[in-house]
Amino acid sequence: QVQLVESGGGSVQPGESLRLSCSASQSIGKFYEMGWAGQAPGKQRDLVASITRGGGAIYADSVKGRFTISRDTANNMVYLQMDNLEPDDTAVYYCYADQLYGGNHYKDWGQGTRVTVSS
Repeated sequence: QVQLVESGGGSVQPGESLRLSCSASQSIGKFYEMGWAGQAPGKQRDLVASITRGGGAIYADSVKGRFTISRDTANNMVYLQMDNLEPDDTAVYYCYADQLYGGNHYKDWGQGTRVTVSS
């Protein structure tokens, strides 16, 4: 199993930015997809952004135009640049690695990093 460690969360004011980092214990090139999911207080965990092995990115409608997912394959890192943060972005953000095997998807998750956006 791949180990994923998130960092970069914190408390910011609306309109400010954060960059979350996800460090993987294995080559990220081996995975079908890597991404980020957010879990707001009292809510389910929702997918925020993902990047496929080929480099294509997909975003949740709520963050489109504000967040950017990227990767540093050489260093097994995935990032989530979060710009123009809003209070509704407040959540614990989890990094995941998706592996496709035998036609099935398997996800490994990190332990999360908290983002708080408030005045």
